[in-house]
Amino acid sequence: MYIKDYSRRLGAVFFIFIFLLLLVSARLFYIQFFKYSYLKNLAKKQHEFLVELEPRRGTIYDRKLRPQALNIAVDSLFADPKSIKNKESAVQQLSAVLRLDPAYLKNRIYRDKSFIWIARKLGSEEAGRVKALNMKGLGFIKESKRCYPNGYLASHTMGFVGLDNSGLEGLESHYEQYLKGEPGWAVFLRDARQKKLDLPEGLVLPKDGNSLVLTIDEVIQYIAERELDNAFRTFHAKQASIIVMDPRTGQVLALANRPAYDLNEAGKAEPAVRKNHAICDLFEPGSVFKIVTASAAIEEGRVNENDRVFCENGNYRQSNRILHDHTAHGWLTFREVIEQSSNIGTSKVAQKIGPDVLYKYIKLFGFGSSRGIDLPGEINGMAKPPKLWSSTSIGAIPMGQEVGVTVLQLSCAISAIANGGLLMKPYLVKQVQDMNGEVIKEFFPQVSNKVISPETAQRVRAILTGVVEDGTGKLAAIQGVKVGGKTGTAQKLEPDGRYSHNKFVGSFIGFAPAENPVITVCVVLDEPHPSYYGGVVCAPVFKKVVTDVLNYLEVMPLDKVVYSAEMAANAVGR
Repeated sequence: MYIKDYSRRLGAVFFIFIFLLLLVSARLFYIQFFKYSYLKNLAKKQHEFLVELEPRRGTIYDRKLRPQALNIAVDSLFADPKSIKNKESAVQQLSAVLRLDPAYLKNRIYRDKSFIWIARKLGSEEAGRVKALNMKGLGFIKESKRCYPNGYLASHTMGFVGLDNSGLEGLESHYEQYLKGEPGWAVFLRDARQKKLDLPEGLVLPKDGNSLVLTIDEVIQYIAERELDNAFRTFHAKQASIIVMDPRTGQVLALANRPAYDLNEAGKAEPAVRKNHAICDLFEPGSVFKIVTASAAIEEGRVNENDRVFCENGNYRQSNRILHDHTAHGWLTFREVIEQSSNIGTSKVAQKIGPDVLYKYIKLFGFGSSRGIDLPGEINGMAKPPKLWSSTSIGAIPMGQEVGVTVLQLSCAISAIANGGLLMKPYLVKQVQDMNGEVIKEFFPQVSNKVISPETAQRVRAILTGVVEDGTGKLAAIQGVKVGGKTGTAQKLEPDGRYSHNKFVGSFIGFAPAENPVITVCVVLDEPHPSYYGGVVCAPVFKKVVTDVLNYLEVMPLDKVVYSAEMAANAVGR
C-alpha cells in the first residue's frame, strides 16, 4: 500500500513538474517569438537617449550680402525634476531669477519626469543668473536663436520665426522650405539610473538650411524708412507705407510700413502693427489713379496732350452727382488736366474712352488682381467690371473712386510707365544659396504683360514731369534732376457709406530720373493731419528719398552725404 501511494505521489509530482516546465517553456516561447520586439524596444528606450540635432537656419542677406537675419547660439534651460530635492525652493529661486510665474514653474518641476523644459533660448544675463544658483537638477542645452541685427529695419518684409525656428511671417515664412534645413539626431547610452554616459550609439548630422539673397538694399531701406517715419510722425498719420522699386526689373529695393516693430521682440508686437499694410490693405487711391485714364486715352488715340477740355469752372453735374475740382478751372489742355489734377477734365476724357476700354486698361495695369510678390498675405484689390458700374461710375472711377488698390499695385503701375509700358512682376529674392555660397536657385525679372506702347509711356512720363514742374507735385521737384510723378488725395468712406470730410489718404507716385528712370517710389499716408494733400504730405518724402537714393547709387554726384552700411544699423526703430 505504501509503495503504491509513493508511486502515485511521485507520478503527480512529476506530472506537475512537467506541466510547469511546459508552461514556462510556452511562456519563454511566447516572449521570444511574440514579445521580442516590444521588450527589445523597451530596453532600448531605457538605456538609450535620443537627441534631435537642430539644423542651422539659413541666413538672409541684402543684395550686397549684408546679413539681415542670422543665428546665434544661446542657452535653453531644462530640469530633471527627479533630481531636485527641494522643489519649493527651486520654484522660488527660479521665479525670482527668470521672472516667471511660480504656478507655471511649480506645474513643471513637480512632474514625475526626467526631462522638462523650463525656459527656451535665454539671454546671456538670464542664463548667467541661473548658472550662479548652482542648483542640482538643472541643465542647459545650446540652441540656435534667430537674430535680426537691424531691429526694426524691413520688419514687415523680413517677418520672424517662432520658438522652434520655423518661419511665421514675411520672407521667413514664404521661403521656409529653403531656410529651415533638416534636423539630425544622435543616440547616447545611459545607465540604469538614467544617467547620460556620453557614449554615442548612432549619429545623423543635420542638414543646414539655405540662405537668401534679397533684392532689398539695406541702405535704400534705411533711407526710405527714415523719411517715411518723419512724415508719419510729423503728420500724425494712422499708418504709412513706402515702396522703392527698380522699374526695369520689378526688384523691390525697399518696402516699409509705419508703425513698425522690433523683429527681435516680435512676440510683444500687436498683430495690427505686424500687418504688412503695403500688400494687405485696400484703399481708394484718388488722383494717382489718373495715370490709368491718361495712358488709356493716349494709347487709344482719343486725345493728345494739347487737346483742350472745358473744366466747367469747378462744378460739373454728371447724372445725379456734382463733380468738383479743388481749384476752379475753365479751359485746360489735356496735359494741364493731369498736371492740375482736374477731376472734371479727367471725367470728360474718360467719357470719350468709354467704360469697356477704361476697364481694359485698369486690368492691364494690374489692378483687381494680386501682383504675385513673394510674401504671404497679398490681396487682389477691387476693380469691378463695367456691367456693375452705376451711372456715375464713369466720373468716379477715372479719378480713383469706386476702386480698391494696394500700395504695391500702385508701385507696379507707375513702374510700367517708367520702364516703357511693361508690367513687371515684383519680387524680393534674387538667389537661394547653400552654406558654401553656391547658387542653387535664381530668380529673374518676369513681364506680366504689356500695358502700353513705349511711345505712349514716354508721352505719359512727359506729362507726369509737368505735374512736378508746373502742377500739384511741385514739392517733389529736385534741383538738377528731372523727375515725374502724380499726387493723390482720396476721401475715406465712413461706416454709413458716405465720403468723409475729415479723413483722407494722401499719396504720391513717381520716378527718377525722368529721362531714364532707375527707381520708382510710392508713398501713402493714411489719415494725415492737419495737412492731408498728397502733394504736401507725400511729395516731400519722395523728394528726400530720391535725392539720397540717387546719391547712393551714384546716378547723380555725391554732395553732402556719404552712406555706409553702419547707417542702416542705426535706423530709427518706430
